Amino acid sequence: MAKAKSAPTKKGTKAMASKYLKAKNGKEVLDFAKAHGAKLVDFKFCDIPGTWQHFTTTLGEVEESTFKEGLGFDGSSIRGWKSINSSDMLVLPDPATAMIDPFNAEPTLSLICTVIDPITMQTYERDPRSIALRAEKYLQSTKVGDAAYFGPEPEFFIFDDVRYDSSSRGAFYQVDSIEGIFNSGREELPNTGYKIRHKEGYFPVPPADTQQDIRNEITLMLEDLGVQVERQHHEVATAGQAEIDIRFDTLVNTGDKVNLYKYVVRNVARRHGKTATFMPKPLFGDNGSGMHTHQSIWKDGKPLFAGKGYANLSDLALYYIGGIIKHARALTAITNPTTNSFKRLVPGFEAPVNFAYSARNRSAAIRIPTYSANPKAVRIEFRTPDPAANPYLACAAQLMAGLDGIQNRIHPGDPLDKNLYELPPQELAKVPSAPDSLLGAAQALEKDHEFLLKGDVFTKDMIDTILEMRIKDYDALRLRPHPHEFFMYYDV
Repeated sequence: MAKAKSAPTKKGTKAMASKYLKAKNGKEVLDFAKAHGAKLVDFKFCDIPGTWQHFTTTLGEVEESTFKEGLGFDGSSIRGWKSINSSDMLVLPDPATAMIDPFNAEPTLSLICTVIDPITMQTYERDPRSIALRAEKYLQSTKVGDAAYFGPEPEFFIFDDVRYDSSSRGAFYQVDSIEGIFNSGREELPNTGYKIRHKEGYFPVPPADTQQDIRNEITLMLEDLGVQVERQHHEVATAGQAEIDIRFDTLVNTGDKVNLYKYVVRNVARRHGKTATFMPKPLFGDNGSGMHTHQSIWKDGKPLFAGKGYANLSDLALYYIGGIIKHARALTAITNPTTNSFKRLVPGFEAPVNFAYSARNRSAAIRIPTYSANPKAVRIEFRTPDPAANPYLACAAQLMAGLDGIQNRIHPGDPLDKNLYELPPQELAKVPSAPDSLLGAAQALEKDHEFLLKGDVFTKDMIDTILEMRIKDYDALRLRPHPHEFFMYYDV
């Protein structure tokens, strides 16, 4: 995010033309807000599942001291947070996240916040952004590096309509899209026939691709808000699957940007009378949505993953991969946090479930991109995560796994450059793979989480909270009859 520039107004004074400001302090933020005529201030923070929460005050309620002392709120109703008898919390706004919210009718200053415990005045142990901040500090304390860069690629669907219900006597869901192949026979007066067939959405031009203008609007709005976009395109699935790639950044900044990304995608879709979802597998029989995550460690402005080994990797990078592979099953409880996530993680289908590494090979869970020989471009890509993940928690957990690999010199073994989908069963059995359910992921995390506790990045309390939430979600699904079970078993 570049610093906003000033532009002269007709009156000869200076007003900040940019919609965002990477400010250093509260005074700069308040000047920015006044220059844009902001009357309101929206404070945004992230809950454990990864959803932005917010509350709003008038601009007059915010002072320079607010950026050092915080602002109180009730945290008792936030999912997985404090009980009602210890619910007082503080939000501490980050001046570097100041922007003018593009979706409010009245000019509104928006600030992303870290949550503080008012008793200890320390970052709250269950606040995802606080965990990401602690992960960055832990990296620096290890002397391995001073910055970890992440470049997630969240995929999503934009549908025209969605309906669903679940009660004690029935359940159903139905999504719809004008470009879905399932509408090739629908009377649309006229039906033009430009429907994207299953697994053929990567990537035809309009009129088959009906959402180019929407993705362009999202792209330009993200850029206006300081999020650099590298490319946007239709994704593989029919019915409006999309991907907009944002440029890599440090861990906390990446978490902020992914949440802003989701906010913009959902609200621009709504402006067009459509609905966007980051649910990993909303369609049966077509590709789900992943969040492939590129990552690397730097020190003193130099990339540490570049070397002379396999795919131009350093030993440090290989050890980082070794840590990811060692802890990959536990990581899925954080990087793939829903029961729906495991509808995507199915062996033999498009999602990478085999924990091996390879250059260029997209069937391996860890890929080493080979687009450039520039050492600064050397990175690894973990392809298992999906966009239902909380970006702060997912990136922090991956960093902690990789650091554990570096600290313990865990070598990942030989790369697998074969198509893993076509490996003989006896060879495939030797490759570790993802759990087949959210329960399996939770059990893996329960057995393997010590690496997350280093430096108090995650706490045991936070791990227990995550496990409790995962088991609750798993039980909620397994206790209910599924509509397809009626199709299969009603006449038994």
